[in-house]
Amino acid sequence: MNAPTLGYDERLPLYQRLREEMLAKIATGEWMPGAPIPTEAELTKHYGVAIGTVRKAVDTLVNEGLLLRSQGRGTYVRRPNFDASLARFFRQVNAAGGREIPTSRILAKSRQKPSQPVATALKLQGDEDVVHLERLRMVESRTLFHEDIWLPATRFGVLLEIESESFGELLYPFYETQCGQCIGSATETLTVEQADRATAKTLSIKEGAPVVTIERTALGYDRSPLEYRISRAAAEGFRYQIDIS
Repeated sequence: MNAPTLGYDERLPLYQRLREEMLAKIATGEWMPGAPIPTEAELTKHYGVAIGTVRKAVDTLVNEGLLLRSQGRGTYVRRPNFDASLARFFRQVNAAGGREIPTSRILAKSRQKPSQPVATALKLQGDEDVVHLERLRMVESRTLFHEDIWLPATRFGVLLEIESESFGELLYPFYETQCGQCIGSATETLTVEQADRATAKTLSIKEGAPVVTIERTALGYDRSPLEYRISRAAAEGFRYQIDIS
C-alpha cells in the first residue's frame, strides 16, 4: 500500500506540508485535544517520509503551542486553559478567602443576524446567522461577569436545541462534544468603560461605575474564528498579573 500523498503547495518544504496535514487532523477533530497523536515511527511509516521530517513537523506544532510533549507519555494535542485568563484579571475568592471557580448560567440563547462588528470578528460571509448566548458567571451567587457570546450558526446551530441547564460550567469542552468544534487559541483585548443602566443592574453596581471589558475572539486549530465574546465585570477587584522570564 502506497503512503498517502501530502497535499498543499509543493513549493513548501516537505516538513511544512506534513505540518499542514497534521494541523488538518487537529482542526477537523480527527486528533482530539488531550489525546495522543501517533508516534514519530508510526507517522514516518504512514507518510513514507524520513523521521527527521516528521520530527521537524512535530517540533513546529509544539513551538506553535498546538502539540505538547510529555516525557514517557508521548505527544498530545494541547488543550489550552482559557478560563485561566480570567484569573489574571480578577480575584475570584470565596468568603473564606479561598480560590473559587465561577459557576455559570445561560440567561438566553437565540439565532440572529450579526451586527457588523460581530460579522467582522467571525469573518462571516453574506447573510450568515449567528447563535447568541447571554451568560452569567457567578461566585457564591454574586455576579462576577456578564457575557455576550456569538457563534457561527452553521457550526453551532445545534446549541439552540439543547436545554440551557445542560450547558455546564465550561463552554469549550461543550462545543467539542455537542458541535465537534475545537477551540485552539484566542486573542483578548481589555478596556475600561462606564456601566450603562443594563450592565449596572446586572452587576449590582452604580450606573457610570467603571467596568472592565474583555473582548475575545477564539479560533479553531486552523485559525478560523469560531467564537466572539464580550465579558464585562465591575472594575472593583481588578488586578493585572503577568509572568516575566
